[in-house]
Amino acid sequence: MSDSTPTDSGSRDFIRDIVDEDLERNTYGSRVHTRFPPEPNGYLHIGHAKSIVLNFGIAEDYGGQCNLRYDDTNPEKEELEYVDSIKEDVHWLGYDWGEREYYASDYFGRLYELALKLISDGKAYVDSQSAEQVSEQRGAPTEAGVESPYRDRPVEENLDFFERMRAGEFPDGSHVLRARIDMASPNLNLRDPIMYRIRHAHHQRTGDEWCIYPTYDWAHGQSDWIEGITHSICTLEFENHRPLYDWFLEALEAPSDRPRQIEFARLNLSYTVLSKRRLLRLVNEGYVSGWDDPRMPTLSGMRRRGYSPAAIRTFCRHIGVSKTNSVLDIALLEHFLREEHNRTAPRVMVVLKPLKVVIENYPEGQVEDVEAENNPEDPGAGSRMVPFSREIYIDREDFREDPPKKFFRLAPGREVRLKHAYYITCSEVIKDDAGEVAELRCTYDPESRGGSTPDGRKVKGTLHWVSTAHAVDTEVRVYDRLFTVPNPVEREKEGGDFTNFLNPSSLETYTDCKAEPALREAQTGTTYQFLRHGYFAPDNEDFTPEHPVFNRAVSLRDSWAKIEKQMQQGTDR
Repeated sequence: MSDSTPTDSGSRDFIRDIVDEDLERNTYGSRVHTRFPPEPNGYLHIGHAKSIVLNFGIAEDYGGQCNLRYDDTNPEKEELEYVDSIKEDVHWLGYDWGEREYYASDYFGRLYELALKLISDGKAYVDSQSAEQVSEQRGAPTEAGVESPYRDRPVEENLDFFERMRAGEFPDGSHVLRARIDMASPNLNLRDPIMYRIRHAHHQRTGDEWCIYPTYDWAHGQSDWIEGITHSICTLEFENHRPLYDWFLEALEAPSDRPRQIEFARLNLSYTVLSKRRLLRLVNEGYVSGWDDPRMPTLSGMRRRGYSPAAIRTFCRHIGVSKTNSVLDIALLEHFLREEHNRTAPRVMVVLKPLKVVIENYPEGQVEDVEAENNPEDPGAGSRMVPFSREIYIDREDFREDPPKKFFRLAPGREVRLKHAYYITCSEVIKDDAGEVAELRCTYDPESRGGSTPDGRKVKGTLHWVSTAHAVDTEVRVYDRLFTVPNPVEREKEGGDFTNFLNPSSLETYTDCKAEPALREAQTGTTYQFLRHGYFAPDNEDFTPEHPVFNRAVSLRDSWAKIEKQMQQGTDR
């Protein structure tokens, strides 16, 4: 994949160094085979994007392959809706897995046979204690666990119990299958971990075929092995699980070219949460409108808001991978989004809070087209014609009856420039019965078309505008950060709940906006720069030509660029 923007995709990182070493040692021959293994129990978010870009990117860099594999081992939390959304999101980011779409459930039969082998070898046993008893006996990091009274069950008895578990003879929670490892291990994951639980639950792919389901720890590593994965790339929370995965493969006498697990730090962003459990709460408790709410950090929400896949890929490549957890400023992600949209987004004029202006000396009934450039950053983008007439709308915030110092926009007796059109001067202010400004009367200079005058005079204020007769009624939704504090999860430690820090101003809706005619034909998937307001995209759920709805992806102000500039100035000194 080739993005239109320069990225750090060619820079080295410790994972690619490991891949290079394995290739040099001929560990896997010339093979490089990765996988992206989501659990279908929620929608993907920006943190998953880092993993997607990393796994598919490494496969691309080395001419290898990357699988899409669903680790669907928990039927009570998984849904087909999540499966479909994951496919859509990975494709939207620009990646394709070809015919390599797999599911852990594809291997339920094979995993069952492997479990029988461990039982036969005396390396697994059926425990008939309750879940509470098993948990209590696990111990703590500083004290050994307690061995189950069923740990030394004879092999034949374990095989009989496990087969009867498979046949559906026992109720939920009555038995579990555990690996027989070491209850005194300092690594709690090795203290006879559970491999199978009884769950009489309908699975979204296998239906009612199974009533025992493998745990994630048992299924994950074996699925990698079955698929021939060379480099199993996980986030840091799985580092302590690696010895368990290795133990399973050793116990099963897997070949020497078994998958190599490598851990990296997951992505954390300020002013958001990336925990599926917390995101599910936001959806289920109605704090947001759904998984694709544009305030959500889900890829579907970001797509609806107006994020581009290229900007997300560039961001993920720029931040790279490390072994240290940290929280990145969300302003960095917004910076890359602005950079991308600044290069590609067509410019248009939209008035959010309309104030009518009548140009008294402009001929009544006359309409002329003025030429407007589509994107000054892209000479090949061309231009469009925008209708101009005697009556126009400007933004209410662009007028002050009593202007403060350094306010250079329209005021009584003041001259400003209308973008792409003429200079106008405010001559009269008309108010309604409540004393509010209802309309402005102005005059224009016929010789100032295009922003220049014969006498060469200049003005400091330039306003966007829309002809009243040609305006398209538009709804505009301005989104802000979902939380008021940089780390709402950390603030939970001080008491309360992360939802206490939700931003009450995260959405502001303008229902009486006026847009230039070009936006009537706007296409979802295209982002526009509304002059002086930011970057906006048609809402992919609510937009229709009869009722255009636009979401703000990001404002024009780039705080990250400002931070970088200040840092550079400090270095220069």
